Amino acid sequence: MAAESTMLSLGTTAPGFDLLSPVWGNTVALSSFTEKALVVMFIAEHCPYVQHVRDGLVSLAQDYTDRDVAFVAISSNDAAAYPGDAPEAMAAAAAEFGYPFTYLFDETQEVAKAYTAACTPDFFLFGADRGLVYRGRMDSSRPNSGVPVTGEDLRAAIDAVLADEDQPESQYPS
Repeated sequence: MAAESTMLSLGTTAPGFDLLSPVWGNTVALSSFTEKALVVMFIAEHCPYVQHVRDGLVSLAQDYTDRDVAFVAISSNDAAAYPGDAPEAMAAAAAEFGYPFTYLFDETQEVAKAYTAACTPDFFLFGADRGLVYRGRMDSSRPNSGVPVTGEDLRAAIDAVLADEDQPESQYPS
């Protein structure tokens, strides 16, 4: 059954984390990201919605490689219940799909709870002060909808942060 974003209150300070990177074998903290914009996304390898946007998500992150934006993906699924979301599978997916972003494992699900992440993918955009400026969907595409994955909603929000402009008034749940 599909779930929607809980739409964490705008202005909320990014909850801290210090999580394992199955790709690099080290831990990564929120404080290690110093870019003007920080995209925190909750994803799950087994999720059909994540699979649907995966290529577009990789392209989106690549488009901002040389800009003041950091992307971090967090998987909070129970690895026993969803072996495809276990750290080893996460590292394999990152290599297979060329993830150009940090990918972390939230074994206890405490970080997902702190962000009120309710679905995958679930996107949170924070400005330089790490206050929440955007939360919700990447774009209007859904599996089998015929709508192309463009990342237009998230892209507009990132561009607004980089240009010091107001966020779009309409923000839709993921």
